[in-house]
Amino acid sequence: MTREHAAFMVLINLIWGFALVAGKVSLEHFPPFLFAGIRFALIVLVLFPFLRILKGRMRDVIIISLCAGPLGFGFFFLGLAAADASVVAIVTQLAVPISAVMSVLFLKEQIYWRRWLGISLAFAGVMIMSFDPAVFSFLTGILLVAASAFVGSIGTIFQRQIKDVGVFELQAWVAVIAAPFLLGASFAFESNHLEIIESASLLAWSGIFYVAFASSLVGHAGIYYLLQRYEVSQTAPLTLLAPLFTVFFGVTLLGDELTIRMVIGGLVSLVGVLIVNIRQARKEEPFVDVDPR
Repeated sequence: MTREHAAFMVLINLIWGFALVAGKVSLEHFPPFLFAGIRFALIVLVLFPFLRILKGRMRDVIIISLCAGPLGFGFFFLGLAAADASVVAIVTQLAVPISAVMSVLFLKEQIYWRRWLGISLAFAGVMIMSFDPAVFSFLTGILLVAASAFVGSIGTIFQRQIKDVGVFELQAWVAVIAAPFLLGASFAFESNHLEIIESASLLAWSGIFYVAFASSLVGHAGIYYLLQRYEVSQTAPLTLLAPLFTVFFGVTLLGDELTIRMVIGGLVSLVGVLIVNIRQARKEEPFVDVDPR
C-alpha cells in the first residue's frame, strides 16, 4: 500500500473510531432505526446526482447496498443501542477474520503466513485491549453486532469484485436502498417520531450528521476506493486501528480509564497492522491497479 493510501486508511480509522462515540450519544435520544434512516436520507440528498442505472451490475450493486445498508447497519445500530461503544468496537472486529476467510474461499486470494500472523496479532491486540467478561451482560447487543460483521463481510467480497462503478455512485445506491427500508422499520417498530425529532438537541443531531457525512462519505466511500486497489486480506486488517482510536477518544473525551491492558493490547495490535502492511515475499504477487480513475 502506498504511503498516501496508508495515510488515508489511518484517516478512515480515525473517523470510524470517533463515530462510535458520536453515534452512541445520538442513540441516547434517537431510536436505532430512526437514527439509521435519517442518516441515509441525508446521504440521498447529497448524492442523488450520482444515481444512475448501472447496466449489467445492478444485481451486485443491490446486494452490496443491502449488506452495507438496511441489513448491516440495521443490525449494527440495534447492537450499538443495546451495548457499550467499547463492546461494539470489539465485536465489529470479527469482520476481519471473516473477511479474510471469505477472500480465500470466494476470491481465491492467497494469504501467506506473514499476513496471517499480522491478522492474528492485530485481532489479539484488540481482544487484550478491551475484552472483559463483563461484556457478556450485553449478549443481545453482541449477537446483533456479530450479525452485522458477517453481513458486512459479504458486502466486502462483492465490493472487491465489482468493476466500473464510481465511489459515490455506489454510496448513492446504498443510501437510496437503505433509507426507505430503515425508515419503514422505524415507523413499524418505533413510535413518537415527531416528538423525538422536535425535541432533539444540537448534540443529538450532530452525531447523525457526523455519522452520515464523515463516516459514510469519507469512511465507507474510502474503503470502497481502496478495495478496488488492494486485496481484502490486506485492507480489512488495517481497520483494526479503529477500536484503538475509540479507546483514545473514550479516555480523552469521556474520561474512561487507561489501563496497562489497553496499552499492551494497543501495541500488539499496531505491530500486527504493521506486519500486514509490509510487502509480502516475492512469491505473493502484488495487486496491480488497472482502474484509470
